[in-house]
Amino acid sequence: MRVLHIGEYIKGGVATYIREVVDFQISRKEITDIYLMQSSSNSEVTYKLPDTHLITYNYKRKIPYFIKSLFKINKEIKKLNPDIIHVHSTFAGVFVRLPLLFYKRDFKVIYCPHGWAFCMETSEIKRKIYLAIEKLLAKRTDLIINISEYEQFESIKRGISRDKLLLINNGISNQREIRNIQLDLDKNKINILFVGRFDKQKGLDILLSFLKTYDNNALRFYIIGDNVLENIDIEIPSSVITLGWIDNSKIDSYYSLFDAVIIPSRWEGFGLVAIEAMKNKKAIIVSNRGALPDFVKVNNGYVFELENLETLEIILDSLNKEELVQKGNKGFELFNSCYTSIRMNEEILNCYEELLQE
Repeated sequence: MRVLHIGEYIKGGVATYIREVVDFQISRKEITDIYLMQSSSNSEVTYKLPDTHLITYNYKRKIPYFIKSLFKINKEIKKLNPDIIHVHSTFAGVFVRLPLLFYKRDFKVIYCPHGWAFCMETSEIKRKIYLAIEKLLAKRTDLIINISEYEQFESIKRGISRDKLLLINNGISNQREIRNIQLDLDKNKINILFVGRFDKQKGLDILLSFLKTYDNNALRFYIIGDNVLENIDIEIPSSVITLGWIDNSKIDSYYSLFDAVIIPSRWEGFGLVAIEAMKNKKAIIVSNRGALPDFVKVNNGYVFELENLETLEIILDSLNKEELVQKGNKGFELFNSCYTSIRMNEEILNCYEELLQE
């Protein structure tokens, strides 16, 4: 079978997901050709694909680019003539599926939103518009893959065609690549790490605002990440240390150095950082938003209320290294049982085969 993956901005969690899927599918004899199409800006390029199989389009999130991208993507679809189109994220989902409302096609379309737009923290009218668009485009979609129980629940609750929805929990490789990282941490402190984009979704501004007034000399906070879509001014307290954007090949090495990982997101369709932390035996401290609380199910971390940061203060004041190690070990067991890429990729491939047999 010929498979074409299409995304918009492919970076961070979505890039990790697609890399896991592409690397697996390259090795499978069932798939004769695999292609990836993505924006030429704000996208990663480290894939095990021939240059001719990595296709880019000139794009920014502005209306003139939407129209050009729609035509470019659909021109490539006709040229490549795939059996399966696997679409990733909201905008790419529109670019691929909108034209399908007006013509018939021979290929199968699988859509993975990687976080439903109608679950974002935005105005009610915008959420209603996003939901209406998703319901319309679902009519020209063969299968919709939700990457978390939370995503599955929300899409069913809001009336997305239930017979097209399938839950395949996100997963990552269980292989760790540990390198010698020169980072001077005070081992007498509890060192806590944030990993993510500097944007509204990830809630870094909430955490930093809290840390301006929170005083606990037993703790140190570190940040890995950077702006992705636009320049955002974020005031970093002097007590917080920034490490910049770290290449994915080094991320396990950094996780391994810390005692816990904090995830203060406003919304989260899955929460890739949570399973990356669990893979590296780290306790997680997560907000009560989106899919994040679902990861704290075996006493492997803590959940705080984003709307009541006194709950975060209570958690932080109670931390001790021995307990964090115990929680990290429990999270590691949960990761191995539920969140490996081997399981995820086998389930995705089964979906491809079943669709082509219909």
